[in-house]
Amino acid sequence: MEKLKDASPRWVKDAGDAATRAYALGTQAARPAPDFLIIGAKRGGTTSLFNYLLMHPGVLGLFPQLRGKKSTDYFFKEQHRGQAWYRSHFHAEQYRALLGRRLGYRPVSGEASPYYLWDPRIAGQAAALAPGVKAIALLRDPVERAYSHHQERVHNGVEPLSFEEALRAEDIRLAGELEKMREDRGYYSAAHDFYPYRSRGVYLPQIENWHACFPREQLLVLRSEDMYRDVQGTFDAVCTFLGLPRFTLPSTRTFNAGSRSTMPEAARRELGEFYEPHNAALAAYLGREPLWAR
Repeated sequence: MEKLKDASPRWVKDAGDAATRAYALGTQAARPAPDFLIIGAKRGGTTSLFNYLLMHPGVLGLFPQLRGKKSTDYFFKEQHRGQAWYRSHFHAEQYRALLGRRLGYRPVSGEASPYYLWDPRIAGQAAALAPGVKAIALLRDPVERAYSHHQERVHNGVEPLSFEEALRAEDIRLAGELEKMREDRGYYSAAHDFYPYRSRGVYLPQIENWHACFPREQLLVLRSEDMYRDVQGTFDAVCTFLGLPRFTLPSTRTFNAGSRSTMPEAARRELGEFYEPHNAALAAYLGREPLWAR
């Protein structure tokens, strides 16, 4: 069926997509809010973790479950469509009950967006819509994260500046954007999304923001490096957090990986010094050993 759809003319695909969306909207009352959100960080492994979870028989992605689709972008781009539109992207309880009888437990559904951690408005919005949702944050060494983020923007054709130039331009690019976002809940700032290479790696305020809206037991904070080193072990911890039985992954390959880091050494040193106190404060807040030793 998938191959037949792929071979269909564009108008046939569009008609099929429109019919599926109409059906989903018509049945949205039977579709619960997500059970989990993978909220970030950017270039921290959210795509990989989401794909690992989709390998679990008890995890449902978005409806319909399209390859490569992990986010609705609802909380920062699509709120004007309304909560009914958002709920239409998750599987109906009737289907979950049917699948649950076969599995012996209720399957869960969710989405992943690294912007959900970074946009300070989203934690409160998520709490209002889905107060019981469980959130997972993967935090990567902020020095490596910053460079990987920049390389992705270059690859996507939206970053004309070198890494060092972009770091120097960051404050100018972001000036006034947070104020616009706070004044207008529906305002999406491409600059705030694309160019905060340095500031997006200051994780503590982002974690505190989610803790202000959710109890600590609903936010799981993991190191990206731990997942890359031990995919199955990290996956097991996530399954426990989500109340899912253990499952052996059929593949532990990395998804959406970037190229090998060729960060200029001067930038690496400068960022390492910048992040040192921020990383120490985060480790103290989480009650952990230093997360990224230099």
